Amino acid sequence: SVRRESFLMDHRQMGLFIAEGHHWRWQRRAAAPVFAMRNIRNLAPIMEQAAKRSVERVASHPERTQNLHAEMIAATFDVISDVTFSSKGVFDRDAVHKAIDDYLDQTAQISIFDIMGMPDWIPRPGRLLRSSSNRELKRIADAAIDSRLATTPPIEGDLFHLLSMGEDPRTSRRMNRTELRDNLLTFIVAGHETTALTLSWALYLLACNQDWQKRVREEIHTVLGGQTARPDDLDRLVLTRQVLQEALRLYPPAALLLRVALADDTVGGREIRRGDSILLPIYALHRNVCWWSDPDAFDPGRFAPDIRHERDTYLPFGEGPRICIGAGFAMQEAMIIMTALIGRFAFSLVPGRIPDPVMVLTLRPADGIWLDVQPVA
Repeated sequence: SVRRESFLMDHRQMGLFIAEGHHWRWQRRAAAPVFAMRNIRNLAPIMEQAAKRSVERVASHPERTQNLHAEMIAATFDVISDVTFSSKGVFDRDAVHKAIDDYLDQTAQISIFDIMGMPDWIPRPGRLLRSSSNRELKRIADAAIDSRLATTPPIEGDLFHLLSMGEDPRTSRRMNRTELRDNLLTFIVAGHETTALTLSWALYLLACNQDWQKRVREEIHTVLGGQTARPDDLDRLVLTRQVLQEALRLYPPAALLLRVALADDTVGGREIRRGDSILLPIYALHRNVCWWSDPDAFDPGRFAPDIRHERDTYLPFGEGPRICIGAGFAMQEAMIIMTALIGRFAFSLVPGRIPDPVMVLTLRPADGIWLDVQPVA
């Protein structure tokens, strides 16, 4: 089987994404308050400004046909970079984009050594290239941290400040500089990629389903009256949330999760040995006819407020102790950006430009999501 090291960024990176055991637990306890709802709500103005800039870019685009996936990447990166380092000019966004894209492109390459089951100590060319991209990301983050630490007076309230002040309530331990950097990188890389994909697939699905698009736009106009959504508005945007939830079901950004068995076990009649890598096919689970009626159909009504689903049949953010720590952040951001766009524009399909989902760590559209965009009154 393919060993789990093939899926990891770098064994020396010790952020929440790959840390294990005690080292993961204390970091999770220290970081959890950072993503408390009160802090997420306080970051809403950054999301609102990013949504307004996205609307301006779409409105000023010279062509009606636009790649909405590229635009969502730009919008969510606006959010995560400003949320992480709120002081302007400390973050080389273009360099980060390139390093992330290089890493994901290299990750997509399957090593013949892994297929042949060769030992992990034999170097994989692709893994060496990924390490190069990872080093570049760390270099950029270190430079941003240096710049931020030199800023006077100190800035408070953003992710850098909150995470640097985070403390494990059981041990009073705080993250050192390396741990802080690695966790910031985890949130930057994962935080904008997954939300951008959620928004991209949601816009595509609404372009395929004009009736639902109309219903969502009417809800947005009724609730917001032409204003950008704020945290207090989100509970009233019921249909908007349902569309995002259904998009996460049909196209979960983390379509495949990896876990490692801590002890020998038997699952479904199959023997599992300690240390085995277990792949959880979230995409397949979300489209399983045993749990979902007409599972390939787009039906946001599945998530109406009065309908409940089994916890282990809908896992867009994972489950258990390692459930995505930023799930609330991501949903607030997605709703603010989507309401801004659907309230201002009508989206429809472009003949011959149907997106092809490809699994490259996340479930990406191979050549983007190209839609026809028209302003609405």
